[in-house]
Amino acid sequence: MTGGTWPDRDAVLAAAGAAGRNAADSDASGRIAPETVEALTAAGFPGCFVPERWGGAGATLDAVTGAVAAVGEGCASAAWIASLWAYNGRFGAYLPAEGQDQVWAKGPDTRLVSSMVAAGVEAKPAGGGWTVSGSWLYVSGVEFADWALVSSALPRAGDRSVRVFAVPRDSFTHRDTWSTLGMRATGSHTLVVDEAFVPEHRTFLWDDMRRGILPGPGTNAQCAPLFSVNGLTFAAPILGAARGALRLAGEHLAGKPSAPRAAARESSLIAFARAAGEIDAANLLLSRVAETADLGRLGEGLAERSHRDSTLAVRLLAGAADRLFDVTGTRGQATSHGMQRVWRDVHAAASHAALQFEPAALGYARRMLS
Repeated sequence: MTGGTWPDRDAVLAAAGAAGRNAADSDASGRIAPETVEALTAAGFPGCFVPERWGGAGATLDAVTGAVAAVGEGCASAAWIASLWAYNGRFGAYLPAEGQDQVWAKGPDTRLVSSMVAAGVEAKPAGGGWTVSGSWLYVSGVEFADWALVSSALPRAGDRSVRVFAVPRDSFTHRDTWSTLGMRATGSHTLVVDEAFVPEHRTFLWDDMRRGILPGPGTNAQCAPLFSVNGLTFAAPILGAARGALRLAGEHLAGKPSAPRAAARESSLIAFARAAGEIDAANLLLSRVAETADLGRLGEGLAERSHRDSTLAVRLLAGAADRLFDVTGTRGQATSHGMQRVWRDVHAAASHAALQFEPAALGYARRMLS
């Protein structure tokens, strides 16, 4: 992991350790443990992409991907929260300077959540800003949030009417609506706002974020168009989870196989090797996505290639998780075994809208063949 003075390797390892220790309990309770929350914050995930004038770390996308994956080896849900805290700080960089000053008044470790999945939102112009009411779905980490970034409607490319509003903790609540097969501990509940006033300086156009148009100077990571790097946000936790599955399968294969399994040992070893290769291939794809954006190279179809690569990497990781799940057999299906949790988490995370290969593939092909 590289990138300026971030990360502090020891702090990331401490966060990864806390996430792993608490993973089973977090999965059962549907909430990451307070110890994990504090460790992720102490590791600096919320401040990764915060503008440096407010104390941001100046992290690279490559560094964040590696650190998130390290946490994901122990707990995919914790890694998901860490990743979103980092990338939501990137979103906050699109606010005007006065809005940024308010959001990060207490420092770069301010925890931001976001949702563009607007459900029944009303935003009415009102004396220098808007009065906002409504609800937003799938707000991961809302229970631990200091601020929220929420959209005025479901965004569409090129739609200059959709705004994103920054709302402080005392202006929103949440409803417990997240109960899923996998990624249980992300706490991706529904956020609710009831007639909160949001001044002009705490809002920006979603389409500017989509295109990477900042209100002032920024780093390559902050300026990257949304869909060139959005896949990294959600793929990095899956990369970590797949590595965790590889470790669990390796521990299983290191033991003496039972008689029924002995005959299938070579097949299991081959499946293990293939899964390891798929995980390595996915890592290489995601590393190229991160490096491309870190270098500011996003012309000539590279943004479309990056979107394609992120989604393809997730397909490889999901396939690897399936193979490794099979390798551990009935033991891996036990509720006491970590493999079944990892397998559930990988497939739940891979279902995210931003990680679907087909639309990314079509966007890439049309760009290349036009």
